[in-house]
Amino acid sequence: MSTDVQTKKPPLIILNALIFALTALVTLIVVPWYGIVHGYSAGIWAFFAVFLVANGMSITTGYHRLWAHRTYEAHPAMRFVLLVFGTMALQNSAWVWCSGHRRHHLNVDDNEKDPYSAKRGFWFSHIGWMLRDYPSGEVDFSNIPDLKRDPMLAFQHRHYAVLAILINFGLPLLVGWALGDLWGALLLVGVARLCLSHHFTFFINSLAHIWGSRPYTEDNTARDNPLLALVTHGEGYHNFHHIFAHDYRNGVRWWQWDPTKWLIAACSWVGLTRRLKVTPAFQIQRALLAMQLNRAQQLLARLPEAHRPPTHIEQLRNKIAQEYEALATAVADWTRVKEQWLEEKKRAVIEHWEQAKFQTRLREIEQRLKVQRRRLRVLQAELA
Repeated sequence: MSTDVQTKKPPLIILNALIFALTALVTLIVVPWYGIVHGYSAGIWAFFAVFLVANGMSITTGYHRLWAHRTYEAHPAMRFVLLVFGTMALQNSAWVWCSGHRRHHLNVDDNEKDPYSAKRGFWFSHIGWMLRDYPSGEVDFSNIPDLKRDPMLAFQHRHYAVLAILINFGLPLLVGWALGDLWGALLLVGVARLCLSHHFTFFINSLAHIWGSRPYTEDNTARDNPLLALVTHGEGYHNFHHIFAHDYRNGVRWWQWDPTKWLIAACSWVGLTRRLKVTPAFQIQRALLAMQLNRAQQLLARLPEAHRPPTHIEQLRNKIAQEYEALATAVADWTRVKEQWLEEKKRAVIEHWEQAKFQTRLREIEQRLKVQRRRLRVLQAELA
């Protein structure tokens, strides 16, 4: 086969290219021009903000955490609302979106299998993967048998084109009719809202794999970035998400900006969501500790021995070895206690006080890991 054939780019997807190009051009040129010449009313700005947030939250709460990862269960009424505004976000049907996202997690950073591999560059992972008919992006629904059984999602997939056009044009025009400014609503609530919603979501595939920290794992390119979390409704804590994908939270700390997490939790209080999946605190602590230990080893390896006495180097090496041993012991203890608790639970003979005893032992082990993390911070400061 000739080199030209081997390096030939896949065919352009004309519809996608037109949508992205036209919405960007209108948002950058026509929207500000109309605002300068005619102005936008406070009502139109309000609907722009509401629909922008509704689109983003429907992708994060619905497409991503509910359907792609099944991190919780939702009432049909909530699923319907999420599906309506998810359709308005114009990111394809839930079947297509979730199937591609599950392949991304299964093959993350694999340039041949990951639909939007960050290792192929910012442009590709942000938008390029949708502009051409790449083999890695071929639709394959074999990984969503659960979603194919959902009649609501099946209806959306069958009629996606009609629904997307009706909702994307219909709702902004309805707003414009009600507020007496059809063109203003179409431009700001329709086009600008859609363009920003697209690129805020696309940042998760691109910037969140390039810019930020990796406190939980270095096995993939995913990063935690609190700034990205602000515009993606909590999805910026992407390093955590890629190691604990079935947790309904991305910002696991109470103070981390994750309105998607707060919405799901709040809806559970009124019965709209249930069975929220949470990663055990011990597993999170273990991942953090493992990363700290690996980085301490890396710092020790780079330490210039000429500037440190050999005895001091050996002491540091022994400290790291002791911390590894402490972590291994804690993992073994936690696993044993958890297995005992599960065994007792299976037998259905465990009493309330026994349950509390097991929980207390688990919390004691988790506290040991927190103390160990503090020791490691001191050790890393000594290595620096």
